[in-house]
Amino acid sequence: MNVRGIRGAITVEANEERPILDATAELVERIVAENGISPEDIGCVFITVTDDLDSAFPARAIRQMAGWELVPLMCALEVPVKGSLEKCIRLMVLVNTDKRQDQIRHVYLGGARALRPDLSKA
Repeated sequence: MNVRGIRGAITVEANEERPILDATAELVERIVAENGISPEDIGCVFITVTDDLDSAFPARAIRQMAGWELVPLMCALEVPVKGSLEKCIRLMVLVNTDKRQDQIRHVYLGGARALRPDLSKA
């Protein structure tokens, strides 16, 4: 068993609580589905948001998901690089798995596909 990192990102249209929480839940659900993992496999989740998203803690959406109550979560601000993608939520999910690095499926949704077109599905 190894610890692997699964990256994911999604953009939201507005700095409002519901879009932030809904986008976070969507991203987590897709990461879980694409990688065949469960909350029990997760060591922790690091969450960053761009500085234009301050209406909700994305971790709240994850804590409300069934089975995720004990998974360690941490929110932080993304480095504010000029010209970078706005209204973006990023995740780094550390998972215990037997999968090889090349078997991990990273998930980029919405405008965040531009961050890693090499990993984003069309």
